[in-house]
Amino acid sequence: VGRTWGKHRLCPSISPGKTIEGLIAGLLAGIAVTAGLLHLWHAVSLLQGLLLALLAVSAGVMGDLAESAFKRMQGVKDSGTILPGHGGILDRIDAIMFAVPVAYLGWGYLR
Repeated sequence: VGRTWGKHRLCPSISPGKTIEGLIAGLLAGIAVTAGLLHLWHAVSLLQGLLLALLAVSAGVMGDLAESAFKRMQGVKDSGTILPGHGGILDRIDAIMFAVPVAYLGWGYLR
């Protein structure tokens, strides 16, 4: 969505390719899938699922931006060479590193 329709840059000084439109689409998709699955499994209420998904997806976005900021501060384009063209291993797991602890803590709070 961000590449196709994105016009408004989210944080151009840190990650010039990210757009607000892409962020909104990612948030909506992540929230819909996560909340839907949690509700389908009757694990939590729909409202709790929406809140947990919103927190986890938001944390993932923050992780992605944080990793991009670290690379900018170091003046490097990629964080490694194991995955050429992908920005390095950290670019593959940056969102997960922030989202998983938030989801875990949120899940513990809901249970």
